[in-house]
Amino acid sequence: MMLSEDRRTKPHFDLVLLALMYGLMMIGVLAISVATFNPAISADVPLLNRIINSDSGKWQAIFAIASPAAVWFIVSVPYEHFKSYARLYYAAVIGLMVITLGTNAIRGVSSWLRVSSLDRMIQPSEFAKITIVLMLARSMANNPKPMNSLSDTLRVFAIFLVPAGITIMQGEVGSVIVMAVIFYLMLYFGGADWKWLTLLFVLAATAVGIVFAYGLISGAESYRLQRIISFLNPEAYPLSGGYQIIKSEQAIGSGGLTGVGLFVTGSQSQLNYVPEDWTDFVFSSVGEAVGFIGSAVIVILYMLMLFRMLYLARYTYDKFGRMVIIGVMSMMFMHVFQNIAMTIGLMPITGIPLPFLSYGGSNLMTNVIGISLVLNVVKNRSNALPNYSMPVAVTTSSRHRGKKKIYVNATHTVRKH
Repeated sequence: MMLSEDRRTKPHFDLVLLALMYGLMMIGVLAISVATFNPAISADVPLLNRIINSDSGKWQAIFAIASPAAVWFIVSVPYEHFKSYARLYYAAVIGLMVITLGTNAIRGVSSWLRVSSLDRMIQPSEFAKITIVLMLARSMANNPKPMNSLSDTLRVFAIFLVPAGITIMQGEVGSVIVMAVIFYLMLYFGGADWKWLTLLFVLAATAVGIVFAYGLISGAESYRLQRIISFLNPEAYPLSGGYQIIKSEQAIGSGGLTGVGLFVTGSQSQLNYVPEDWTDFVFSSVGEAVGFIGSAVIVILYMLMLFRMLYLARYTYDKFGRMVIIGVMSMMFMHVFQNIAMTIGLMPITGIPLPFLSYGGSNLMTNVIGISLVLNVVKNRSNALPNYSMPVAVTTSSRHRGKKKIYVNATHTVRKH
């Protein structure tokens, strides 16, 4: 008995996902250049010169131009390689994260390693998100019910807790939240028992509640704590924790329906009213420049990317490949949701960059690697059925009354019961 082939499961190079990635990447180079626009040197020059005159925009463009080499390399390697060497990549990134604990803190966070020859820095905690995805996908690949035993439960928790713990020691909260969402959603889509999922949700909600309760009771004397709770009432911290939210909302609101335009002298973006508006708060520059309509288009592009990955995962039978796609999608979802929400005052400020738009080589390359892994899985996946028996009811001959069930397995052989 042969099953009809579904074209949706066929291996292919997904140009739709690639186009969405590079579309957002080009918007990012433009947005960073707008956020760092200096009319003294770039008032009456072509667009390319304005990008080159912006140090951040220029470097983001360089990373974008170099990214096809990374895409080609990752897609050309069968994704089983990443399954085999997931532990090695994971251990290497953990080692780099440990080294960062001894580096000088930048704004209270010790998570960067300086590349001396280029006077640039890399952030290992960004790459840790990818290795968590690979390790969790590897752990769940041959396990239809994750965390079904004590040893399996401890192993799965350790994959998340080790890098998350080091990241907390570095003083960074945003990446830990992303890691936690990756962990939870991969467990959900990987088939974990609902009791574990409920327990994890309750624990997370309790932890968040404790943080907010402590901040409100203590008066949030810590600036970092003020940044977390200030979204509830930013006007209570107008010169400290709430300052960034207030300025971001004003910049986005000033854009109106269609925006004030790109590279406008005297705009809030050009006058640097919003701190870090080329990195974590780049969406405030975008909102001011292109308004509600332009911002909505960008949000739609992100939604198309996320739904495209969910669609590709749906028709990927190999569980390791499917979980890699789910992990990358989870990472992108949390970054997009948290970043945009914090710039409009709906979520706490946690220092999470906006994928492909915020300035930062480590984050950009992490996202490029993630999308490349998805492209790899789809290009090299098998369209054979998964290795489980699927019941199909058929009517038997007149010698046997009623119906029997015929089971079709991954090799399309038939077994009767």
